[in-house]
Amino acid sequence: MSTYNYKALQNFVNDVFIKMGCPDSQATEAAEVLVNADLRGVDSHGVARLHGYIRLWEEGRINATPEIKIIHETPSTATIDGDKGLGLVVAPFAMRIAMEKAEKVGTGWVSVKNSNHYGIAGHHSMMALEKDMIGWSMTNASPLVSPTFSKERLLGTNPISIAIPTEKQPPYVADFATTTVANGKLEVLKRKNESAPLGWVQDADGKGTTDVDALKKGGSMLPLGGSREHSGHKGYILGSIVDIFSAVLSGANYGPWAPPFVSFLPLKENPVGEGLGHFLGAMRIDAFRPASDFKSHMDNWIKTFRASETTDENDKVLIPGDPEREMSELRKAEGIPLLKPVVKDLSTIGEKFELDFDQYFK
Repeated sequence: MSTYNYKALQNFVNDVFIKMGCPDSQATEAAEVLVNADLRGVDSHGVARLHGYIRLWEEGRINATPEIKIIHETPSTATIDGDKGLGLVVAPFAMRIAMEKAEKVGTGWVSVKNSNHYGIAGHHSMMALEKDMIGWSMTNASPLVSPTFSKERLLGTNPISIAIPTEKQPPYVADFATTTVANGKLEVLKRKNESAPLGWVQDADGKGTTDVDALKKGGSMLPLGGSREHSGHKGYILGSIVDIFSAVLSGANYGPWAPPFVSFLPLKENPVGEGLGHFLGAMRIDAFRPASDFKSHMDNWIKTFRASETTDENDKVLIPGDPEREMSELRKAEGIPLLKPVVKDLSTIGEKFELDFDQYFK
């Protein structure tokens, strides 16, 4: 496995989006979101997904030049129509609106419809940290997940991310799918010719399996927790909350009507909304208490948890965001490792758009 400079990789992705017809500023932002996933170690949502966006664009399901606009608002809320744009661009637009409202009235909440896959949830929530705010980010996704006791695909992996500023400690950044694992992890295992751990997916009959191709054979993913005995119903509840806030609230497609990320699957007939939905939020700390007091206590909270006694002397208690932050620092210094199938895929994309992938790294 070879490593690639993240800035050069971002330049390549940026140029691909420009070739698709994206305005320069949007191409730059979309490339940043995508490569940020690789930097943070979320390879399932990084450049390996570039071909998916291209195929959706070719099918006319992604608009490279969207007119993103507010269609309803109050001083603290807004609903945005993404005009079928890249979710990589629509979500940051929505978060900026949420932050602007928070600056004026304390909090800002934005629901989005008519969008597409928005990359890693954490990128968008972390935007609020730049304004010393708490950021929220969630989205519904392709229906690949069965509710507890069901074998039908009714929900997506539906991630949630919350980013919280601190004083001296690194920020607290929660970023997790409401399933046992993100769908992209199955794709990574398939490229490595490895099996899935039991509890990640079930087959078409609703029985647990380790087959990474279970979804292609009519199976489904399991909610966070997996089985009912392991509280999978709680993961189902979390996923349904994300679906309702992101899609039912905004007017996007929800449940089984959420459009699939893969272009070869048809859209469900009689849609109940428009595109995918997101929900973004920003909270000004001093809307609740003095910011300096809060951040000081966040530092204390983090130090207390880090210092807690562990069950094994070789383990340590991690704070949400630690692994991703450490991985980002490492990969910025040493490069992003890409599997051979991903490199081959990117090279093919380069040829398609008359871009020499290898030339970007010389």
